[in-house]
This record gives sequence, structure tokens and C-alpha cells, in this order.
Amino acid sequence: MKIFVNTSYDFLGKRRIFYIVSVSMIILGIIALIAKGIPLGIDFVGGTEMRVLFNNDVDVGTVRSSMDKIGLMGMEIKTLGTNQDIILRTPVQGERISDTIKYALRTYAPEYTFSDANVQVDKVGPKIGEELRRDAILAVAFSLIGILVYLAFRFQFLYAVASVVGLFHDILITISAVAIFDFLIPGLRLELNQTMLAAFLTLIGFSVNDTVVVFDRIRENIRLFKNEDIESVMNKSVNATLSRTIITSGTVFLTILVLFIFGGEVLRSFSFTFGIGIITGTYSSVFVSSAFVVDWSRHQSKKVSSKLRARLSTSK
Repeated sequence: MKIFVNTSYDFLGKRRIFYIVSVSMIILGIIALIAKGIPLGIDFVGGTEMRVLFNNDVDVGTVRSSMDKIGLMGMEIKTLGTNQDIILRTPVQGERISDTIKYALRTYAPEYTFSDANVQVDKVGPKIGEELRRDAILAVAFSLIGILVYLAFRFQFLYAVASVVGLFHDILITISAVAIFDFLIPGLRLELNQTMLAAFLTLIGFSVNDTVVVFDRIRENIRLFKNEDIESVMNKSVNATLSRTIITSGTVFLTILVLFIFGGEVLRSFSFTFGIGIITGTYSSVFVSSAFVVDWSRHQSKKVSSKLRARLSTSK
């Protein structure tokens, strides 16, 4: 199935406009990060996670109110599948924190009953959180290095660098979007945890896959249209893959949108982050990675031309 056939949009001709859009988005994200930042989950800072299976459906608002009354304001409370299965997470650590939470539930929300046998408590120490932060950075770094090496063998080194530049762009834009939305809509309760990290690693794979498809077509068209300008060849290639890109990205985005709406708070950080990543990954394949190749190729051509002119002038 194709939805865009024989299109001839001048994508690369407008690349400088989209450079400005990307830089502006990143600057706004930096401002939001400085103003508030993205809350870190207990996976990274340490804390206590309690999972309680109630005997009846509970109202999260009532549970949160009972936590506020014992001084645990802003505690993360999520449903897990059903309104009877609740996860409570707090950065507070200690031997008696679980007893305090159970006391608050039984005192201030007595209509919701549970037994101690249906309570599971997990604790994450700060040392584990520090290791997770380090491992998260290493996971992203090694994935980018691996992609750079793979694409350098499959394409030219310039294309590999362009793909990694696009991936850096995707990560920065997605982090910026998360920071901005968390600043403007605190009710989303986005936090940097293991599920959000999984979303970043997933979007890296998704984005590079889309870029490889575009670059494959570019490599074919460069051989077919040897005498045409690189920008013209790039535009032909992007238009040729436009239908596939829209259908693939659109299908995945709709799936993630359903997950964001109906997946509950547990999967909200993942679905929101990956949803933004799908948009930025599709966008960067054209307006960042492909545009980088065009501008760098022209820059190299100008250098070669200037050297030739200098040699000709000296020979005269």
C-alpha cells in the first residue's frame, strides 16, 4: 500500500528552517531542565517501592491523600493493571517506612482492605542507583559507537557520522520534550527511570532503521543520477521512501498512543518518550542526517574547488 506516490517535495531546500526549529527546541528544553529538571525514579536515586494487592478497587486520589497526611507528599502512586493492584514509590528509605505506609492506609483509607501477605516491599540503595546511572550512560554510548561502526562499513564514513548526529539530535529533542511537558503539565508525572531508559534505547534503534532505509535509496540514486547535484539526489531519495516512512512510523505511533492512553501510569514514561522519539526519529532522517550529508558534501566540494583554483593561479 502506498499513500504518497510520485511526490517531489523540496525537503532539503528547507533544511535551514528546520535547523532553527531543532536548535530552538533544544534551547527550550535546556531552560526547562534548569528550571525544574526531570524527576529521577527510585531506580536511580534509591528509595522504597511497595506493591499492595487490595481486596477491593481503590481510588488513587484517596491513597495519595492518606500519604500526604503522614508527610509523604508527592509520593508516586500507580495502578498496575487493575485498580486493586497499587504501587507506591518514595525516595524515603528506612526499616520502618513500609510499616508507616501500611499504617496510613489502614488509618486514613480504612475502606480499602488488604493483608500483609499481599504486600511486597523492594528497596533500592543509593549505591545501586549510582550504578544504574553509570550503566545507563554506558548503554547509550556503546549503542551509538556500535551504530557508527556498522554504518561506516555499510555506507561511507560521512553517512555513519550523519546518522550518529541524527541520533544525538533525537536524544536531545526527546529529553527537551520530556522536560518541557513535565514543566508545563506536572500531572503527567514523567520521571527518568528504567522504562524511560528503555524508550531511549528503543528510539535509537527505530531512528537508525529509518535513516538506513533513506540512505540505501540515496546510495542507489547516486549511481543512477551521477551528474545531478547531491541535494537533488537526496530529495528524490526521500520522496521515494516517503510512503514507507509515513506508514511505518504512523503505525508504530498509533500503537504507542494507545499504550499512552490506556497503559496506565506504569508505562506512561515509556510510551510518552518513545512516542516523541518516533516523531523526532522520522524528522531527523530527513532534516538532520540527510541535511548533514548535503551540507558537508558541499563544504568538501568548495574546499576542493578552492584548492584547484589556488593551484591554477600559482601555475600561471
